[in-house]
Amino acid sequence: MIPDTFEYARAGSVEEALRMLKEAGGEAKLLAGGHSLLPMMKMRLTSPGKLIDISRIRELRGVRREGDRLVVGALTTHRQVAGDPLVREHLPALAEAASQIGDLQVRNRGTVGGNLAHADPASDLPAVAVALEAELEVQGPDGKQTFGADGFFLGPLITALPEDGLLTSVSFAIPPKGAKSTYVKFPHPASGYAVVGVAAALGTGADGTVNYVRIGITGASDTAYRAEAAEQALLGKKPTEETIREAAARAADGREMNGDLFASSGYRRHLVQVYTARALRKLLG
Repeated sequence: MIPDTFEYARAGSVEEALRMLKEAGGEAKLLAGGHSLLPMMKMRLTSPGKLIDISRIRELRGVRREGDRLVVGALTTHRQVAGDPLVREHLPALAEAASQIGDLQVRNRGTVGGNLAHADPASDLPAVAVALEAELEVQGPDGKQTFGADGFFLGPLITALPEDGLLTSVSFAIPPKGAKSTYVKFPHPASGYAVVGVAAALGTGADGTVNYVRIGITGASDTAYRAEAAEQALLGKKPTEETIREAAARAADGREMNGDLFASSGYRRHLVQVYTARALRKLLG
């Protein structure tokens, strides 16, 4: 499969990339790791007239802590995220999700920003983004905008990212001290994508009751989502096996499940409940 003809340019800074986007008049795509864009171009699902390579913009890489949030540059690779000491200490769910993306080659080149901007409904990182209340910073011709994860993913491969904007960083809320987080998934045996993936964070108070819980689901529906009904079923209660089962049973409430040749909508609904329970049990040891 061969893509349609296109022009190629490399941007040395965010400002230069934005200028190139504006000059292209909606006919350009940004190229980072390329693991999502290039296959789509080869299948002629998209045919941009110009590719703007942003992969060497150093200011868009790295991880840093800012108050109670961890900020990840949009061009930070999955491999870097999975091994970063700050991520592993404060956001184990993010490190675990990044370590399960694709294969070694994909993790070496694929980027956090590219993954989230592509918005594949079976991708791993959106579950972590919605669970940990991610904020996505976008630079555009009129300045910076910040989108919450809950309003960023609009549909399969559709986001709120403006056509002339560039995703520069993603910040994740650090769970309270003592809380734990994890990511578990049922991977498709051929692609490795999540048939269902669950990101969960949980903390308990001195009396043993749950005082903090966040659950994000990917792979099951058109977009990743917060399983708020399951969260409410846990808050203020002691995390017994019965409570976990009751909460997990509500993890798909109010959501239409996707179905395909590999997994029906009913099977996905079952997997959402099973993997939510597994994630919670894992956090509780």
